[in-house]
Amino acid sequence: MKELIILGIRGLPAQHGGFETFAEHLCKYLIERNWEVIVYCQEEGAGPIYESEWQRARRIHIPVKGNRAFSTIVFDLRSTIHSLRHRGVYLTLGYNTALFNVLHRLFRKTNVINMDGIEWKRQKWGAAAKVWFWMNERFGCWLGNQLIADHPKIEDHLATRVSRKKITMIPYGGAQVSTASDEALTNYSLSPEEYAIVVARAEPENSILDIVQGFSTSRRGRKLVILGNYDRSNPYQNKVMKAASNEVIFLGAIYDTEIVSALRFHARVYVHGHQVGGTNPSLVEALGAGNAIIAHDNPFNRWVAKDGAIYASDAAAFSKAFTQIFEDDELYLSLKRNTSSNFQHNFKWGAILEDYENLLAEIYPDN
Repeated sequence: MKELIILGIRGLPAQHGGFETFAEHLCKYLIERNWEVIVYCQEEGAGPIYESEWQRARRIHIPVKGNRAFSTIVFDLRSTIHSLRHRGVYLTLGYNTALFNVLHRLFRKTNVINMDGIEWKRQKWGAAAKVWFWMNERFGCWLGNQLIADHPKIEDHLATRVSRKKITMIPYGGAQVSTASDEALTNYSLSPEEYAIVVARAEPENSILDIVQGFSTSRRGRKLVILGNYDRSNPYQNKVMKAASNEVIFLGAIYDTEIVSALRFHARVYVHGHQVGGTNPSLVEALGAGNAIIAHDNPFNRWVAKDGAIYASDAAAFSKAFTQIFEDDELYLSLKRNTSSNFQHNFKWGAILEDYENLLAEIYPDN
């Protein structure tokens, strides 16, 4: 029985983001193929390390005090040290604390690192955090036995650090959503195909202000639904809220995946403003729901959404895109068809998880 050790996430079941969702899918897939899967899980508090089982995966829980960034760094260090007792192949999701992976090298462990996006370029980070991420990106490139890029542009970026032979491109995957209850829409006074939706953190690099300004330039007779936490004490978020017309609805953060899936599925258009990153999980989920898409115009989004999206780069362009998608039914249906075809051919979990298993088996230390 081959053994996989997963590091770099908060834990299972998935509750915190794209990497956890991916890890959940990968665990189930590999366990069905007779792998033993060990997942390190971060717990808030104090006490001894303990184990539990979740759907036949071994979970190793490491308590750490607090829930801030430093707590996660402590967790990553403790889990890295504890993991050295295992004999299988390691999969580290993200490079934020890749410095610690020097221990895997010293103990001759085989470690595959998913290098995620170009974290140090994100606008939300201060100078010290950017230096930390920049430094750990390089440690990840040097210390990983093999690197995974989830997008061709990420592969190109990593190839400026290491040989392409060390990099495997495997995108993020998603689940197909072919039907969804409209009960959630009733709770928010929404009607199918009569609104656009944004699911993103309220940060400048996600183009939220441009999207809201573009939508609010005229009376549309439709709604723009925005998911995420907004606080007027935050200067950027306050600017977004002040720019919104009365047709913009801020629903706050919704963590129920069925409700989010239903809101996305019944939307006229999914709006994706992310400017930085690889294969973004939220955009792939929109593909899985068969959405027409308006996306920020950059190489990351163009490779993922392809001809299923209208692309925009500023408020004026977003405004024009909203007008097109709400008024042109032929365009709307064409984008949906293109999105569905793109998803079926490129982003279904089955093929992506198979690629991961093939890579992990190929690099397995007993080979």
